[in-house]
Amino acid sequence: MEFLTITLISIGLAMDAFAVSISVGTAGQIASLRGKTRLASHFGIFQAGMTTLGLLVGGTTVQYVKEYDHWIALALLSYVGVNLILSGLGKNGKAFEQDPSTGHVLVVLSFATSIDAFAVGLSIAFLYVPILLSVIMIGLVALLLSAVGLFAGRYLGKRFGKKMEILGGIVLLGIGIRVVITHVFI
Repeated sequence: MEFLTITLISIGLAMDAFAVSISVGTAGQIASLRGKTRLASHFGIFQAGMTTLGLLVGGTTVQYVKEYDHWIALALLSYVGVNLILSGLGKNGKAFEQDPSTGHVLVVLSFATSIDAFAVGLSIAFLYVPILLSVIMIGLVALLLSAVGLFAGRYLGKRFGKKMEILGGIVLLGIGIRVVITHVFI
């Protein structure tokens, strides 16, 4: 039962990373396998790291972070989403000024997709599941789903063109709005 709980939590947390990976993949700006591996790895590392951070700081900082974490996620996802939409609407525009698997874009994407892992880290201790296994599983599932998302996005981008960038941008905006709605109203 513990393994099933950890698996379901891991998949739930990785869905944002998966959606972002598909969106980034549609832009086609990560050409190399190394870049795809780097992005997927960072998503996994950030998911595991934020979960661990949530476990370590516990309830002492949650009161400060929970007031604005959803707004940060909305801002970051909106930034990427709007870039994808504008790129999709332009004839030769690129969604990102640089390869999204490098530099500040990589950090922004990794952080945006892992904010919810911080909150989950706060609650894992109360679920009575093995903590180390949970952290490893969360990171690994995020890495794997991100890799699948990048390759699926690349295929969709090639097959359907710029329309997929627009759709990917809309999906990211939707995820950002969902994060705010679930924090504010639920």
